[in-house]
Amino acid sequence: MNSKKKTDLKKEIDKKENTKKKTKKKSGLRENVEAIIVAIILALFIRTFIVQAFKIPSGSMKDTLLIGDHILVNKFIYGVKIPFTDKTIIPFKDPEHDDIVVFKFPLDPKKDFIKRVVGVAGDVIECHDKKVYVNGKLQNHDFVKHEYPEIIPGNLSKRDNFGPLTVPPDSIFVMGDNRDNSHDGRFWGFVNLKVVKGKAFIIYWSWDKENFGVRWRRIGDILR
Repeated sequence: MNSKKKTDLKKEIDKKENTKKKTKKKSGLRENVEAIIVAIILALFIRTFIVQAFKIPSGSMKDTLLIGDHILVNKFIYGVKIPFTDKTIIPFKDPEHDDIVVFKFPLDPKKDFIKRVVGVAGDVIECHDKKVYVNGKLQNHDFVKHEYPEIIPGNLSKRDNFGPLTVPPDSIFVMGDNRDNSHDGRFWGFVNLKVVKGKAFIIYWSWDKENFGVRWRRIGDILR
C-alpha cells in the first residue's frame, strides 16, 4: 500500500471516529435533556395533583404552626382538580372538622391562607366570650390558644362573640388556632370548597428567623 492510500485510509478512519464521538456527545446531551424534561414534568405533576409545599408567614395558627414552618399539603385528598381552575373532576371527600386546610383567600384569591376547619355545611357556629359552640356543643381542644384575657363585646368585634351562623352548602367555616390573633371566618365569612387546595399533614422544615436557627424538634411533626 503506497503512502497516499495509507493517508487516505487514515483520514477515513479519523473521520469515522470523529463522527462516532459527535454521535455519542449528541446522544449523551439528548439523554440529559430528556431526563431534565421528565423530571420537570414529574415535579409539576406532583405539585399540581399530589403534594405542594407551603411556608407559614404569620402566627395565626400558633402553636400548631409557627412562623417559618415549612409544610407539605396533600392536594389529592379532597379530589382531583383541572389544572389552573377550581373545578374538581374526581371528588373524593370534603374537608372534615379539625382538618388544617390551605385555601385561596376569598377576599383576595391570589393569596393562600391556612386555617383549621371548625364547621362544615349545615353546622351552626357561635361564639360566646371566646368559647366556640358547634351545633350547641362546646368545642374544647388543646390546640386552641388565647393570648389575651380580655373579652371584646360582640358589638365592637367578632373576635370573642359572634353568631349563630349556619354554614351554607359546599362551604366550610375556618378559624386560626391562635384565636386572639387570626384573621379568619369570624371576620370575612365562609370558604367555598372550590378554593380549598388541600390538607396540611407534615412539617418538613422549620426556620426560626428571630433566633437564626433551625427548629430541629419540629421537623417531621405530623399535623393534627
